[in-house]
Amino acid sequence: MRTFVFGDPNALLAEPRAEASLVTGPPQLFRLLRDRDALIVADARALLSLGAPLAEAVLTAEAALVAVGRPEDVSPALAALPSLPAVLVAPISSLALERAGRFARETAGRETAMFALRGQLARRNADLSELNKIGAALSAERDIHRLLKLILEKSREITSADAGSLYLVERGGAQGKPDSLRFALAQNDSIQFAFQESHIPLDQTSIAGYVAVNGTAVNVADAYTLPEGTPYRMPKSFDRKSGYRTKSMLVVPMRDHQGEIIGVIQLINKKIDPAAILKPSSEVARLVVSFDDLDRDLVMSLASQAAVALVNTRLIDDIKALFKSFVDASVSAIESRDPTTSGHSSRVAELTVGLARMVDGSSTGIFAPVLFSRDQIREIEYASLLHDFGKVGVREKVLVKAKKLFFGEMLALRQRFGVIKRTVEAEYLRAKVACLEAGGNREELAELDARHLKRQLDIDAALDVIAKSNEPSVLEADTAKALLELPSMSYLDVDGVLRPYITANELDALSIRRGSLSEQERVEIESHVTHTFRFLSQIPWTGEFARVPEIAFAHHEKLDGTGYPRKLQAAQIPIQSRMMTIADIFDALVAWDRPYKKAVPVNRALSILDDEARQGKLDTDLLQVFIEAKVFELTARRAAGNR
Repeated sequence: MRTFVFGDPNALLAEPRAEASLVTGPPQLFRLLRDRDALIVADARALLSLGAPLAEAVLTAEAALVAVGRPEDVSPALAALPSLPAVLVAPISSLALERAGRFARETAGRETAMFALRGQLARRNADLSELNKIGAALSAERDIHRLLKLILEKSREITSADAGSLYLVERGGAQGKPDSLRFALAQNDSIQFAFQESHIPLDQTSIAGYVAVNGTAVNVADAYTLPEGTPYRMPKSFDRKSGYRTKSMLVVPMRDHQGEIIGVIQLINKKIDPAAILKPSSEVARLVVSFDDLDRDLVMSLASQAAVALVNTRLIDDIKALFKSFVDASVSAIESRDPTTSGHSSRVAELTVGLARMVDGSSTGIFAPVLFSRDQIREIEYASLLHDFGKVGVREKVLVKAKKLFFGEMLALRQRFGVIKRTVEAEYLRAKVACLEAGGNREELAELDARHLKRQLDIDAALDVIAKSNEPSVLEADTAKALLELPSMSYLDVDGVLRPYITANELDALSIRRGSLSEQERVEIESHVTHTFRFLSQIPWTGEFARVPEIAFAHHEKLDGTGYPRKLQAAQIPIQSRMMTIADIFDALVAWDRPYKKAVPVNRALSILDDEARQGKLDTDLLQVFIEAKVFELTARRAAGNR
């Protein structure tokens, strides 16, 4: 062991040592601290003058460092350099120096080992903390493509990998196709390339396939020189085409919570400097090292979290797909009960979602603070598609009632008028025969003919009044007056009983001022909103869709409290429902397929909506967006049909 003195040898050593070399300054001292064969005798005061840099260097010192000073230097030196085993009082003897050197050597070794362990522990703690953050990020991501990208990015980040690939296991199952690995994602910091998804066999001929089949991680120091006897090979075609050099590789399986392997993470080229670019490929030899056991443990842990997150996301997507299928089936059920409004639900959904997106995109004005997430947009879509589902609880004949009298009622009434006409015809013929038998003259017969013709015309006129009154349009004054006279007109039925042309119930139905529904029937139709809410409330919606029943429930409410069924005021009506109300009314106005009304032109429909808004029934600001952004054009052409 060579001896070095940092300071005045005569002051530090009791016995001069011929072999001792003087340390010329701090730079040489710092270099010597890394020399395992060096024994350094240093002046405690001189050490103190070097401050924190020396304290840090002593922590990892390989040399045996013996500090020597005056009695008053001992405490300050130990306080400033706590890793020193001791500070001896100068001058020291050769024997004391020898003992102190051995002790310092042992202490230096222990300190170096401790420092290394502390470094490893610090890295472990940092890595565990990072894994926790990554786990939280993976759990929060709900988009499959972004999740896969995040998994690979984080795997590369914690291992300083230059590149990586992610494979997903795809089972052939009942389709009879062979199991395979889907090359789902690739990343590379050093080169750009056009990624294209592909499939490789799920067998042991590739490293990824081997890992997926056996469930064990593979750590390769150099992919070009694989150990003898390995069943897999590393294809070099990509490297030849791109000019890249694949060297170190770490490939780990992704296991879900049931232990099933669902994918493989493949990391390539661990870099000394994470920011380095391996270009040209000759840089690989200088900058790339092998992945270590800690890298493997970290990526295995991350892969497990990633697999669970991926399975959960797939399950959520499956649930969403199931909800979507259920919604589509429900809409089909609605439209099968009321074919006259086929397409209405989907058009209302498209209009409402279109309006919601315009509101969400507003950066200024009253709607600037209003933001809708992707799930909230989907929630609006579902509520809009299902807003009329409660019609399944309304009697079908009321639901599809196109005129004031039901089809069967009008058919019976026409048959009754046929009976009336035949009865009048029979009365006329009997009177004519009696007149002839009594020797009646031509004038009397002509009078019978004229009276009969008038009665027939009166009957036809009465039936015409009924037909006009049966239409859902507003009754004209003359028609309404003629309708009220019909109950006073009577005929003899087959039993000889005198009966009115129309009954009181028929008169009530035909006297409906506007539309085709009686008050009782209107209440029944309006009850569909409550039926919708009760039905939707029984569905176990996931959290992001929890407001679907509430939004659908309020789509017939008006801001001034005149809507139904709860007569809510403005502040009580969700903005999503207000948007749907505008969409619902617009589509009902312009739709061509309603048997009880004629479609109105788009401009007229917008004018009607504007009138409603001016009366305080509709949201003026939302209607302005609906019109100015031309949201109505999304469905106007389809709603108008082939008019």
